[in-house]
Amino acid sequence: MDRRQFLAASTVGVTAAMAGCMDRALGSDEGERSDRGTTGAASGDAVDREITVSANGEVETEPDRATLSVGLEAEGSEAEEVTNELAERAEALRDALDELGIPDEHVEEGQYRVHPRRGDGDGFEGTHTFQIELDDVERVGEVIDALVEEGVDNVGRVNFSLHDETEAELRDRAIDSAFENADEEAMYIAQNRDVSLAGIVSVSTTNVDTVPVRYDARDVVAEDDVAASAAETEIDADPVTVTASVEVVYGFENRG
Repeated sequence: MDRRQFLAASTVGVTAAMAGCMDRALGSDEGERSDRGTTGAASGDAVDREITVSANGEVETEPDRATLSVGLEAEGSEAEEVTNELAERAEALRDALDELGIPDEHVEEGQYRVHPRRGDGDGFEGTHTFQIELDDVERVGEVIDALVEEGVDNVGRVNFSLHDETEAELRDRAIDSAFENADEEAMYIAQNRDVSLAGIVSVSTTNVDTVPVRYDARDVVAEDDVAASAAETEIDADPVTVTASVEVVYGFENRG
């Protein structure tokens, strides 16, 4: 999307194992700075010469994919009556989606049930749900209004997410951001303890996650005909977030 903007933010937590190079006690002002911590350990001639940094990276962008769930309901004295009504209404729903320009491959059938009416009532009732994918997230409100007008009984959750290509790009950016933050933190620790970084010992990614945005459409769809005719449904989706966590082990050596 042309309006897509990538933003980066991070939080970093650090643990470092260092020995043989610390002239100051950890209780000094520098050792207590922020939430960073350093510890030293040595046993005989064995000296740890590694700094381990855990860092997070985060990027955000506007969603470019939306998934909407809707449902049809029917009831009648016979199961066949309910089945026929659901079939007719499902066909009308697909016709409405065709008119909206939504291709068949973006419409997935969900749960379908016909069963005796619950409670003491006689007869049968049934439900048929559908999941609709939209490439243009700006059309979510328009599609909801059209389907409500068509007579769908339930409009459920709307998920705003990313297409695979966009998600892959943001995953890379989130990992890059996490590594940049790890490098920055490792350099700070090395300068703070008067040592020099001497390469990377190991690298691992612990979590790379995409956090979609979810709305319950019942909270945004007008409940009465007067309100529905007065205004169109609008959903302003928040950005989708992709996060990554890395752990990097750096070697170090004494200066001079």
